[in-house]
Amino acid sequence: MNVSDEIARRVSRIEAGIDRHLPPAGTRPERLHAAMRYAVQGGGKRLRPMLVVAASELFEGNFAAGGPARGKLDPLPAAVAVECAHTYSLVHDDLPCMDDDDLRRGRPTVHKAYDEATALLAGDALLTFAFELIGRGYPSDPGHAIGLELADAAGSRRLIGGQMEDLLAERKADATASDLEFIHENKTAAMIEASLVIGAMIGLGPKGSSAQNEGIAILRRAGRDLGLAFQIVDDILDATSDTATLGKTAGKDAKAGKKTFATLHGVEASRKFANDFSDAAAAEFEKLPGAAPFLVALAGTLGQRIR
Repeated sequence: MNVSDEIARRVSRIEAGIDRHLPPAGTRPERLHAAMRYAVQGGGKRLRPMLVVAASELFEGNFAAGGPARGKLDPLPAAVAVECAHTYSLVHDDLPCMDDDDLRRGRPTVHKAYDEATALLAGDALLTFAFELIGRGYPSDPGHAIGLELADAAGSRRLIGGQMEDLLAERKADATASDLEFIHENKTAAMIEASLVIGAMIGLGPKGSSAQNEGIAILRRAGRDLGLAFQIVDDILDATSDTATLGKTAGKDAKAGKKTFATLHGVEASRKFANDFSDAAAAEFEKLPGAAPFLVALAGTLGQRIR
């Protein structure tokens, strides 16, 4: 398998889905909808929507080059919904009241390209639109379960709760490894875990099967490990890379006093943590139907970013 080609194929499909499903930039109020598109169409790895698509393919194997087979569920509305929810969190994370960053994916952040009020409303609109997409894309089962999964992952106990704990940790001199793991498990890993589970729900379809509970349990474990590996790699890159390479301000975590794996454990120990979590995710993926070669290979690419 050429993992780069497989990633590119899925990303191309996702980009087309984003363009198709987002409200047109000219929709009134034009400034708001243009800001929403600016935020979502700013590039990025598209990891979360890619996981939705890959997990859905894995469980049914019914997605030909032209799209889903007749009578099967299309994963793209959910994939775009997940990316909208993720992007909303980035737009708000970049605001002056949070991380106060000027760059995201190599471009001015939304509040710099537009203004703070527009960025706030664009983030609000993207989160709301994510649930509209799910409701329209899956009006019956498993739409209800998909909506609950995304709401839980993006809510006060997970993504938003992790962000709150992250802010509190900046003012906490004695933040522990346990505190940091809670932040990463929820601020980052929750949405990665949900992406895999949502993809499985779509692939399994309205009736599901006896594989549903076992497969989803595997994906939850894999998603946690993959999410932790992903965030630790980001922590390492923030400490060792430059702004041009990252597409966002490098070294900002240390300057802000933010607790990361790199600041708490050191870069070399963090490399081992990242590789261990990546290996653990790959081992879980290998338990899935067909041994999930693409997901195994995708987990392996994380370590390559810090070599």
